[in-house]
Amino acid sequence: MAGRLFKAAAAGDSTGAIDLDHLERATFGNRALAREVLSLFDRQAEKLLAEIASASDDRTRREAAHAIRGAALGIGAAGVAEAAEDLEAEGLDASETAAATGRLAARVAAARLAIAHLLAAG
Repeated sequence: MAGRLFKAAAAGDSTGAIDLDHLERATFGNRALAREVLSLFDRQAEKLLAEIASASDDRTRREAAHAIRGAALGIGAAGVAEAAEDLEAEGLDASETAAATGRLAARVAAARLAIAHLLAAG
């Protein structure tokens, strides 16, 4: 199961960026499926962060943040989901948007680092 299969890699992840118990439940203990959804999140998060950074309007930014939030909830990346939810809020000024984007980028980076360790563990 994912929690047990990724245990060695998780020991090296002090960020707690991915809840392995959640991932195990979400993927029914299927290691191949866990690896696939982690890889998919990794690629999708990178693309969506770029979309947020280049967004010319609030709607595009909020929709991309919503997509990251949903994907993060699927793999057990609660910190990413929380930061994305902050960015989804309506009425943020430029300073609040920049701060929320920075928090999201930092949490996505931590999750992607954890994913890299998990996938490297085999």
